[in-house]
Amino acid sequence: MLRLLKSGYYSSIQDRGRYGYRDKGVPISGAMDNRAIEKANGLLENDEGDAVLEITMTGPTIEFEEKTYIVLTGASMSATLNNQPITNYKVYKIAIGDILSYGRLENGFRSYLAIKNGFTSEKILGSRSYSKAITKAIFLKDRSVLPYDSCTSFKPLISEIKIDSYFEETVLEGAKGPEYDILDDRQLEKIFGNDFSIAKENNRMAYQLAETINGHSRSMLTSATLPGTMQLTPAGKLIILMKDGQTTGGYPRILQLTDLSISILAQKKYRDLISFKLI
Repeated sequence: MLRLLKSGYYSSIQDRGRYGYRDKGVPISGAMDNRAIEKANGLLENDEGDAVLEITMTGPTIEFEEKTYIVLTGASMSATLNNQPITNYKVYKIAIGDILSYGRLENGFRSYLAIKNGFTSEKILGSRSYSKAITKAIFLKDRSVLPYDSCTSFKPLISEIKIDSYFEETVLEGAKGPEYDILDDRQLEKIFGNDFSIAKENNRMAYQLAETINGHSRSMLTSATLPGTMQLTPAGKLIILMKDGQTTGGYPRILQLTDLSISILAQKKYRDLISFKLI
């Protein structure tokens, strides 16, 4: 197992998510950036559903109590192993007592720590992902202990890959949502012809955008939503649901972002700029 000497800002266990329960109001949850955990688990030759540690904005200080192998992906947070700098997208061997620390956020917003064979915390409704009202905790605290199976010998087929810079992209691609046709020409021009900045109101549930477009007077029944659903409020505010977002909503669903675009957005923070492209 490992121990979080310091937990960081928002650190949580996440995997691919919790599927099959949205009809009961249970969000998918899971890693905000699927691309990052796919690369991390791939390098370690883990199952794609193995759980990782999602680290937001400020990283933890971690002491390993068993031997293993790790990979860091996603945002770069000036990580060190026993005070020696390490890089993302590379397999590292871990000895008992090793200390992993994080420093200044260099780019992106969310980093991922994957461990050989994944973390083995409790599964609830088929997933280890932390989620409000589903798991005992949402975010980890100082001195939290995370279990994993020790690994003393591993020879990766590929030990290092080029650092993935997808989260530096600013264009989010999306398909037409169910209520796309309510948009008029002025609204379409604003959405696809301008940049938008990330508002302060951004978290695992949803990202709001600072700029608004013309509002609407459309009333509709509460309807199904997904991570990546972009809603338009009557006042003209744009809201993009994320992994812990609600399962239904009463605002028009004008776009549905691609999985890659959700990963790109998950690496954005307050005041970062994005734009939209219809596919």
